[in-house]
Amino acid sequence: MNRDFAYRQGVAVVTGATGGIGAATARMLAERGSAVVLAYRSNAAAAEELASQLPRKARAIQADLTDPAACVELFAAAGEVHTLVHAAGPHVPMMHLSRVAADQFAEQVAHDVLACFNLVRAALPALRSSRGSLVAVTTAATRRFPVRDGLSAVPKGAVEALVRGIAAEEGRYGVRANCVGPGMLTDGMATRLIASGDLDERALAASRANIPLRSFGCADDVAEAVCFLASDRAQYVTGQKLDIDGGYTV
Repeated sequence: MNRDFAYRQGVAVVTGATGGIGAATARMLAERGSAVVLAYRSNAAAAEELASQLPRKARAIQADLTDPAACVELFAAAGEVHTLVHAAGPHVPMMHLSRVAADQFAEQVAHDVLACFNLVRAALPALRSSRGSLVAVTTAATRRFPVRDGLSAVPKGAVEALVRGIAAEEGRYGVRANCVGPGMLTDGMATRLIASGDLDERALAASRANIPLRSFGCADDVAEAVCFLASDRAQYVTGQKLDIDGGYTV
């Protein structure tokens, strides 16, 4: 059994812990020996239920990542932190950039880019102390732009630039920072897009045709990559992005 995190002191903080990728990552970290803090925005019931299911003691903490003070409070409550996984993100409607209103774009940036900045800024003292790791879940769309996905790709591109900056500036403290870019999945954001009508069967068939493996991934595929990058098996990897997309970006 993989026990990459069994010897680690402190906790892994997972944001977006009630989402498909966040929950899968929290489960995998716990199964591999880490204590976990589940950070959630509004779904307390789902966060508490997940915490009760994990094999190691887990805590659920509410935090609005758009509030800098709330992010500071999150890490004060978490204590010693060896890993931060940022898997939170708002629902992203699929639409052409020409149809996006200025206030809608600003809101997306606030919930994606500013939230990530607030989170990372608050986490740095703990990550420096533990010589820890940051892994941000972004999107494969920053490498191959899918039409109507600009509200995801553009802000996530800024998140990736922020993570590269952290890797460049914080490596002297032993902090590593990387990204994982999901492609189309059978759970997570794709489920919400199908439910909202943004993706119909025709669009899904076209998406599969653009993927060399001709299939969609799942949240566990992304969690596996996150856990690898957070572990000592990736101890000399920083400032990188690993796309989990079935070959979409080749």
